[in-house]
Amino acid sequence: MIALHDLLCADRDPLTPVCRDDRAGTANDILTHAAFRSRTAALAWWLREQNARRYALCIDDPFDFACTLFALFACGKEPVIPASSAPGYLADLAHAYDAMLTGDDVRALAATQALRPAAPLSRIDPHAPLTLYTSGSSGSPKPIHKTLAQFDAEVRTLEREWGALVGDATMLASVPHRHIYGLLFRVMWPLAAGRAFDRALCAEPKQIQARIASCGATAMVSSPAQLARWPALAGFDALTPAPRVFFSSGGPLAADAAHACARAFGAAPVEIYGSTETGGIAWRRQNETAAWRALHGVDVRRTDDGALEVRSPHLGHDDWHRTDDAIHFDDDGRFRLQGRLDRVIKLDGKRMSLPDMEARLALHPYVAQACVVPLAGASRERVGAVVALSDAGSAALRDEGRVALAKSLRRHLAAYFDVVLLPRRWRFRIALPFDVRGKLPVASVAAAFGARAEGFEMLSEARDGDSLRYELRVPPTLAHFGGHFPNLPILPGIVQVDWAIRLASEHVAGARDTASVDRLKFMAPVPPGAVLDLELAHDAARRRVRFAYRLNGRDCSSGVVVYREHA
Repeated sequence: MIALHDLLCADRDPLTPVCRDDRAGTANDILTHAAFRSRTAALAWWLREQNARRYALCIDDPFDFACTLFALFACGKEPVIPASSAPGYLADLAHAYDAMLTGDDVRALAATQALRPAAPLSRIDPHAPLTLYTSGSSGSPKPIHKTLAQFDAEVRTLEREWGALVGDATMLASVPHRHIYGLLFRVMWPLAAGRAFDRALCAEPKQIQARIASCGATAMVSSPAQLARWPALAGFDALTPAPRVFFSSGGPLAADAAHACARAFGAAPVEIYGSTETGGIAWRRQNETAAWRALHGVDVRRTDDGALEVRSPHLGHDDWHRTDDAIHFDDDGRFRLQGRLDRVIKLDGKRMSLPDMEARLALHPYVAQACVVPLAGASRERVGAVVALSDAGSAALRDEGRVALAKSLRRHLAAYFDVVLLPRRWRFRIALPFDVRGKLPVASVAAAFGARAEGFEMLSEARDGDSLRYELRVPPTLAHFGGHFPNLPILPGIVQVDWAIRLASEHVAGARDTASVDRLKFMAPVPPGAVLDLELAHDAARRRVRFAYRLNGRDCSSGVVVYREHA
């Protein structure tokens, strides 16, 4: 291990691998420590001549990002890492930076500066500042100011906990480096430890296998949302050689996903619990226990009102830091999360904890995970529940229907909550809408109660073997009814086909790249306000997805989507 502030001046073998690059398609295409220092020096030379002090880094390439980040540190400049490169988001943060650097900027600058003599790179200030942006509980961007010393303390913790397990493996990633988890695990930890990180992002098992074939021994930096989806995709349980370890952070991993990974690879993913403010706090492997164990050097305690407090070298101070997470300790000193303390609302004058209701829902055998949110625009304040169904819940949805399933869950909650507090609207899903960081944005959950961009409202979604089943409400105000037909509006057939393809593409890699639509039939019209049943059946061997719409038990339309093969 080399301290992060000594990374540019320490005596390290110049051939030490830093980044594996898939662009040339060869296993030997490795960017070394010498290449890292050379590009960093070229960028630092240019940056020293600039007046700007705070630079927003909007660089997707992890190698270019790492070089630019340490060039800024070397110049005494302050890196600012936005959570997104969306123009509107960056406009909202315009006050937070003086200039912006993109991947194109960095590549152009590195090329123009490469002919200059290498400038000596000195030791970086250990307390060099770095600002990240995260979404606060309100969803607005929130700055988190940290120092390089805090990151150095954290990568030392990671190496102490899992360095021997990772060994010389290449760090593969399916998460970006814009957030603290990806920044630490994908960039800073490998740099300090002298092991390579991969330049590519892996979004599905086929890509992971391709990178394993190039890199050899690997470790996987992933998220709960991805690990919940991957076990159902072809090739996941056949990765060879299997990654030495899967890491997961950003939120709790669903128990069924953790155990699916354990069955496939012999151990569940290592889950890291923490936040941008606190850094890593604790970890677990669910095939061993569902409780969390504090990381080495991190102290945790429970306050009188149940809140978790943490004292850690990752914080940058020696005081206790209070979080908004409620916990309770097991007899062995590990703790379990009990939800957020700051999600308490009032309905009809009665206080209710949303995490408490979510925890009660999760006790029902039909429920894998649940999120409860206030409903906007209701005449009286009410809550809605978005539920990821267990296998038993999916079977109940298929056999009993959505309305009966909602009534069962309301009866279950009625044993714990006043009837005025119970959810009035329900949405059933295969998985909750976690983002790429494994976070569950309130806005994404609330969006489940409105129309999607495609126009329909998704009332329920469930997996049934190789099939997917949906209930879709067709809003009377849908734009597609305009002119189709005057005085007798019906849903155009092309819209039905488009909806089927779009929904299939969310679960079937390549389905969006349609080669043809075969055996297309339209048997009955779909009027405004209809609630459609849609079944999608995937035949992976033939690259086909069969779709069939029904309304009140009557066939409306059907067809077969044939999609192209991808390398």
